[in-house]
Amino acid sequence: MRLAYLGPEGTFTHQAARTWTDMSATGEPGAGTAEVVPVADVTTVHDAVADGTADLGVVAIESSVEGYVVPSLDALLGSADVVAVDEVVLDVSFDAFVRPGHGELTEATAHPHGLAQCHGFVAAGGWRTVPAASNAAACRDVADHQVALGPRLCGELYGLETYAEAVEDFSGARTRFLVLGRRAEARARLRARESAGAASWRTMLAVTPVVTGPGVLARITHAFGGRGVNMSSLVTRPLKAREGQYVFVVTLDAAPWEPAVRELFGDLLDAGDALKVVGVYPAAPGEGGLDGPLADHVPTGSVRRGHDVAVVDAGLLW
Repeated sequence: MRLAYLGPEGTFTHQAARTWTDMSATGEPGAGTAEVVPVADVTTVHDAVADGTADLGVVAIESSVEGYVVPSLDALLGSADVVAVDEVVLDVSFDAFVRPGHGELTEATAHPHGLAQCHGFVAAGGWRTVPAASNAAACRDVADHQVALGPRLCGELYGLETYAEAVEDFSGARTRFLVLGRRAEARARLRARESAGAASWRTMLAVTPVVTGPGVLARITHAFGGRGVNMSSLVTRPLKAREGQYVFVVTLDAAPWEPAVRELFGDLLDAGDALKVVGVYPAAPGEGGLDGPLADHVPTGSVRRGHDVAVVDAGLLW
């Protein structure tokens, strides 16, 4: 089995690919002997899966700090032959690396998401930011005047010195990765996982309203509620060829073959919506739960019932 991932060696995606190949973690036949193969970009991962160069692929899909990884999401939406069939969730922490015998440090380099997640550390150093294709590429190619941000694995892989550890702004950040397979093989693969004991599922569904206007999103969300199907995420992406029209990408807490979901899909099709399942995977134990009251995590400046009138007026711009 060949498993393609966004390289080079040392990316968080490399770490996710290695995690997935652990048989005890996934129960996927052949995963323990998978050959992990680095490729240049997300598009190449999809192409390798679609044309059979790789049996499966791994891409990052969502960071708890930066949100959805748009290139990965758009590649799934644009691919007729590739679908997500599994998920890996990693805790993400960044170390800062320099070359042995480095000179004066004037720049910090990492993937744009990495730079954003370590903004405070970079700002404190007063360094100019230099985006890289990946965090691992930044570490591999770091110059004598640069600090590179990446996984701890990169220091060992590329012979670097650790300048500082755990430099991310938010501890406990997590990134979700999707395992991609060919759509023609997906149903058999998912049925095998179900037979092996997978009971709780997540489905990513692309809903494209054919007719737009007031109330479209309300109609779609009402359809989910009416069938008792929980939506755990909703994002929008623009249709590339038509200005002002969007695709709603919904993550729901069920499998597409469950009766309530089949009925929901029928409701949406009858309403004229175009549907596409872009991913189905077992839900990790406890996934979606909160480690504290939601009010502890709302955006700064949010207002709630009981707040002072002046605070409410300022927060809501009344």
